[in-house]
Amino acid sequence: MKKRIQRIILAMLVVSLGVGCQEKTDYQNVITEGDYLIAAQLKLTDVIIHDIFSPPVASRIYAYPAIAAYEVAALADPGYRSLMGQLNGFEKVNFESQEEIYYPLAALAAYYKVGTAMIFSEQLVRDHKENAYKEIREKGVPKKVFESSVAFGEQVADHVIAYSKKDNYHESRSFEKYTVKSDAYTWQPTPPAYMEGIEPHWNKIRPFVMETADQFKSDPPTAFSTDPTSQFYKEAEEVFNVIKNLTKEQKDIAFFWDCNPYKVNVKGHVMFAEKKITPGGHWMGIASIASKAAKQDWKGTAETLAYTSIALFDAFIACWDEKYRSILIRPETYINKYIDEDWLPLLQTPPFPEYTSGHSVASNAAAEVLTKLFGESFYIYDSTEVAYGLPIREFNSFREAADEAAISRLYGGIHYMPAIVNGSTKGKGLASYMNEKIETKSQKLAKLEE
Repeated sequence: MKKRIQRIILAMLVVSLGVGCQEKTDYQNVITEGDYLIAAQLKLTDVIIHDIFSPPVASRIYAYPAIAAYEVAALADPGYRSLMGQLNGFEKVNFESQEEIYYPLAALAAYYKVGTAMIFSEQLVRDHKENAYKEIREKGVPKKVFESSVAFGEQVADHVIAYSKKDNYHESRSFEKYTVKSDAYTWQPTPPAYMEGIEPHWNKIRPFVMETADQFKSDPPTAFSTDPTSQFYKEAEEVFNVIKNLTKEQKDIAFFWDCNPYKVNVKGHVMFAEKKITPGGHWMGIASIASKAAKQDWKGTAETLAYTSIALFDAFIACWDEKYRSILIRPETYINKYIDEDWLPLLQTPPFPEYTSGHSVASNAAAEVLTKLFGESFYIYDSTEVAYGLPIREFNSFREAADEAAISRLYGGIHYMPAIVNGSTKGKGLASYMNEKIETKSQKLAKLEE
C-alpha cells in the first residue's frame, strides 16, 4: 500500500513538472515569424493614408517604429548589431529588466508605441495593438511575462521617441511656406488643386546615415530654354510624345507606381481627394512581402523593416534637397505654355518641384539595400497595390522593380528623363554608402548565413 501511494505521488510529481515545463516553454512559440510586425506596419500604412501624410513625412513615420523594433531584436540576439552609435545622433544606452522578457512581444510593443507617437489618428493604431495583444495573451503568454515584455519594449520605444524629437521635424513645422517664384524655369502649382509646395525645408531634417543632405548632390538639370532646338525643349517634347503614344502596358506601369497621396478629383463643382499609398509605403510593402517570402523570423523581419526604412528616409532628404535647390518647372506647366495648351499628363502632377524624381531616388535606394539583404535574384510577387484596386505585378529582382518605378514617371507624364536617370544614380549612391557604413548583423551571424 505504501509503495502504491509512493508511485501515485511520483506520477503526480512527474505530471506536475511536465505541466510546469509546458507553461514555461509553450508561449515561446507564440511569435516566431514576423507576421505581427508586418501587420503593425500595414496598419501604420492605413493610418498614413487616412491622415494624408506627404511622402517625406511618411518615410519618417515608417523609420522610427521599425528602428525601435529592431533594437529589441538586437537586445534579444547578439547576432544583430545595435543601431545605437551607428545612426547619426542615436546615443547608446543600456536596457535592463529584472523580469522575464518575451522579446518578440517587446519588439511589437516598441513598434506600436513609437508608431502611435508619429501619427494623428492614434486610436486607430491603439485599437489594432489591443487586438494583437488580446490574441497573443489568448495564445498563452503568461500575464507577468506579458506585462514585463510590453514594459520593456516601451522602455526601448521611449529612447527612440526621444531620439526622433531631435531630428528637427517638429521645428520645421513652423518654418515658412514655399514662395512661388516668377522665373520662367521655376516650378508652379499645377491643376486641379494648385497646391503649395510640399516640405520645402525637408533638407533641414537630420538624416540617419548621410553626413549632409547634399552629400549625393546631383548634376544640375538641363539648362532651361524655350527654343525648339534646345535640349530642354527636346526633353519636354519627349514627355509630350510618350503620353500621346502610350501602350496599355505603359499605362498599367504608370498607374501601379503612381503612389500620389495628393490626388484630387473634380466632378462639376465638387473637389475631393483620392487617398493613396506613398512611394515609401509601396517599398515598405515590398520589404514585408520579401521578408515573408524568405520566411524570416521576427528578428530578420525587424531588420528588413528597419534597414529599408532608414534608406527611404535618407533618400527623401537627399531628393528634396535637390528639388528645392533647382525648383524646376514640371512638364505639365512647360508643355501647356510652350507646346500644347490642352495637353494633360496621364497622372496628376504632385505638388513639388520636378528635379530629381522622388520615385527614382527612393526606389533605387530601397532596391539596393533589399538586394544586400536578400540577394540579386529575388522573385517579387508585388501585391502591395491590391488593397488600392490595382493588380499584382511580378519582378525577378528588386532592381528590376526599381527600374520600372523610375520609368513609370515618364509614362505618367510628370518627369523629364534626366530627373529619372540622375535620381536613380542618387538613390544607388546613397544605398551603397549606407551598405558600407551601417551593419545590422554581427560577423558571426553573417558567416553562418553565408
